[in-house]
Amino acid sequence: MLKLIKGGVYYTGGRLIKENVAFMREEQKKAAVKGTLAYRILKAHNVGDDEHLKLRFDALASHDITYVGIIQTAKASGLERFPVPYTLTNCHNSLCAVGGTINEDDHVFGLSAAKKYGGNFVPPHLAVIHQYMREMESGCGKMILGSDSHTRYGALGTMAVGEGGPELVKQLLGQTYDVARPKVIAVYLKGRLKKGVGPHDVAIALVGATFKKGFVKNCVLEFIGPGIANLSMDYRCGIDVMTTETACLTSIWETDSVTEEYFRLHGRQEAYKLLRPADPAYYDGAVVIDLSRVEPMIALPFHPSNAYTVKEVIQNARDILGEVEEAGNRLKGEGKPFKLLDKVTPEGIRVSQGIIAGCAGGTYENIAESAEILRGKSCGFDEFSLSVYPQSQPVFKCLADNGYVSALMDSGAIVKTAFCGPCFGAGDTPADNAFSIRHTTRNFENREGSKLGEHQLSAVALMDARSIAATAANGGILTPGTEAQYIKKVKKYYFDGAIYDNRVYRGALRPQADAELVYGNNIADWPEQIEMAHNLLIKVVSVISDPVTTTDELIPSGETSSYRSNPLRLAEFALSRKDPAYVGRAKEVRAAEEARRSQGALPEEVLAEVGIAIAPDTMFGSCVVAKKPGDGSAREQAASCQRVLGGVANIALEYATKRYRSNLINWGMLPFVSKTFEYRPGDYVYIENIREYVSGDDVAIPAKLVSSGKVKNIYLSLGSLTEEEKKILLSGCLINYNKVK
Repeated sequence: MLKLIKGGVYYTGGRLIKENVAFMREEQKKAAVKGTLAYRILKAHNVGDDEHLKLRFDALASHDITYVGIIQTAKASGLERFPVPYTLTNCHNSLCAVGGTINEDDHVFGLSAAKKYGGNFVPPHLAVIHQYMREMESGCGKMILGSDSHTRYGALGTMAVGEGGPELVKQLLGQTYDVARPKVIAVYLKGRLKKGVGPHDVAIALVGATFKKGFVKNCVLEFIGPGIANLSMDYRCGIDVMTTETACLTSIWETDSVTEEYFRLHGRQEAYKLLRPADPAYYDGAVVIDLSRVEPMIALPFHPSNAYTVKEVIQNARDILGEVEEAGNRLKGEGKPFKLLDKVTPEGIRVSQGIIAGCAGGTYENIAESAEILRGKSCGFDEFSLSVYPQSQPVFKCLADNGYVSALMDSGAIVKTAFCGPCFGAGDTPADNAFSIRHTTRNFENREGSKLGEHQLSAVALMDARSIAATAANGGILTPGTEAQYIKKVKKYYFDGAIYDNRVYRGALRPQADAELVYGNNIADWPEQIEMAHNLLIKVVSVISDPVTTTDELIPSGETSSYRSNPLRLAEFALSRKDPAYVGRAKEVRAAEEARRSQGALPEEVLAEVGIAIAPDTMFGSCVVAKKPGDGSAREQAASCQRVLGGVANIALEYATKRYRSNLINWGMLPFVSKTFEYRPGDYVYIENIREYVSGDDVAIPAKLVSSGKVKNIYLSLGSLTEEEKKILLSGCLINYNKVK
């Protein structure tokens, strides 16, 4: 159902032709390279040269986990007004319970900031961030930057990028998003989906085929081909939002009459433009998906790329689930074992919980088709439960008016308001050892809210809403959507804009300079950071040997998100589910560095432990070592928490995403790459003349590794740094850099 084509391909005459077969002349190839949608849109937003892009975006978006920190950072750097439309949504910290008043305090701050600086403010429960941006801010040929990794509006002709908060700060301050020209990979769609197969099935198949191979890492995915015409806009958006899990940079789709109708329906006809690649257009590779061959899919714990067909899992339950159970027990360690094989019964694989929610699951068609599957049936009165979250109030209203909410409620499903919580562990956390199936975006360990540090672990799998509804209709026994008997055709969607007209604060580009920011008790400024010294001594305080380390492991999601407006308080949770001793070790290093700055020299006990001569003007900081850190969320706190605890670097074999590496740089942390993985907690890395190496273009940076009293000469690399990134690192962080400017 899915084929990967390595190497260059041309798209001509509606077909993909390999470069070595096409025999195009060099000048034809150069023209074809410029024929992609991605090239044209990037060029229109680029103020740099053709290979080193400096992008300015048309609009920005943040939710209530990230916007306080972004605005505080920009304010510290001299922000006076939002220069482009900036939408602040409230779909993550919507449950105003954890920590007393602090979540709602953030919402009040957000509204005051929208008034003062000229932004839009979407109150809690009205819409999840990405649905609101699709409905109200997307546009063909536009570019949008969001402080959430699933910022993807390519299906609407909008190239959208999810990044850490500092990249939005740069846009707010009139700076640019700097990136080397990305490769463009064609995703060629053909055929038509079968009844019972939905967008998440296509997305899981795509992620499963590409992520582990790194096939599209940091690339642009450009969706083309005749199969697009056979997909509704809800299906297109459902596939598109999951492209984040392939590790691509962004996405873009051809547009057509379906796109045009979407904008007309939402009262924004002017946002539509016909987007088509040139003939020929050149791509750096391709993914071919035959939609007619896509089967109901499931992504088993503990990653969206752990993909199987549902039938394959049912037929080989003990073998496949046994492997997941073993992986869970390796994660959980000693204590009460993690169990998944106990869900295999004579009736089938028994599921504990179903969730349909968020930017991927909560679409009108996903929920309407699920209601048709469940019409006249029961979810049952045993352990299995089903919760459904429409992704916006307009979607909720249309579902209610068309009778789908009643059908779901009659079946025993619980219908709730727009909220991203189930996707990141702040709502509907399943029981320990429970098996949850979810039409959401991620299923990393602990992502759903359990805590490995307290020996809790649930099994969360990703599935399409149709298969979740089929499972619910079958009493909680795992069932593919293709086995459901239902009427696929659903009533036509309509959009009621009055819901937003009567509630959303729309103040974009209309700042009220005299308005006051309203601060709650938990909202705190960023601690001061100092510029980089001439020499650097690093202590390794955590080593993570997993093949991939997610941002959820670096800074857990869930209830910790309530403290995102207080850097020091949030930092107490850093690595708490992966390395509980990390915070204490990092604080010891931070205290020694503070002593150095106050006394003019490192404490004698540190010098004695290092055991080698240390030059004057040597900064001391901590470091996390991991093989491939940064997969998953764009949250900047994965880096900033390390920084406020005294972190000065990461050492990795490679970085999972550009956005995590950018977060490190923007917080003044050196993104070192090492060819070997030979570090242990307590090791020291000493680098003389670090400022010169950061300022220069040396590929290899000499360092001394001190481990168990033995000294070894090693080499580290910082990879390619822009001139601005060098200055940010030397300044100590983006805030300092902007203060100097």
